[in-house]
Amino acid sequence: MSASEPEVLRDRIFKGRSLRGSRFVGCDLGDVIVRGSDVAGMEIDSPWLLEGDSRLLVNGVNVVPLVDAELNRRFPGRELRTAEDPEGLRAAWAALERTWAATLDRATAMPAGTIDTSIDGEWSFAQTLRHLVMATDTWLGKAILGRAQPYHPAGLPNDDNDSDAYDDDVFSAQAPSFAEVVEARGDR
Repeated sequence: MSASEPEVLRDRIFKGRSLRGSRFVGCDLGDVIVRGSDVAGMEIDSPWLLEGDSRLLVNGVNVVPLVDAELNRRFPGRELRTAEDPEGLRAAWAALERTWAATLDRATAMPAGTIDTSIDGEWSFAQTLRHLVMATDTWLGKAILGRAQPYHPAGLPNDDNDSDAYDDDVFSAQAPSFAEVVEARGDR
């Protein structure tokens, strides 16, 4: 096994083991079964959970529709993301713009340094925005518009360092100001 090849633990049984306090990042836990195990306090954050026919059973109950409904309740306008006609897409975009404006207002009103704070090893708010600049440049600038060099220097690539999709030299070595990041994101 090389440094770039992850250890494969597929189709194994873990019995009487403690994984308390463990953190799984970028792992494939699809079709994992957990029975007779203490999962109190377990946290699952999976952006793919709500895609297609995904399911997550807790004591035999598929909780995916419950999670989807709760997220819609917490984030008004989120339910519009599946719009299939121009009018629905316009309403979804307007809701997104309202939410984004409120998010930026809230972030800029926080104490100095807050937007650059990382929690539990996750990217800070500013880093996340920088990554959105890079991601948009990849999807639209490179893939759709076919630009030879689509990247804004304020962008922040994935931290996995194994992509041929871009040259790291185009990105700023020093973190740009938050104003620069917001401007670059707004341009996208």
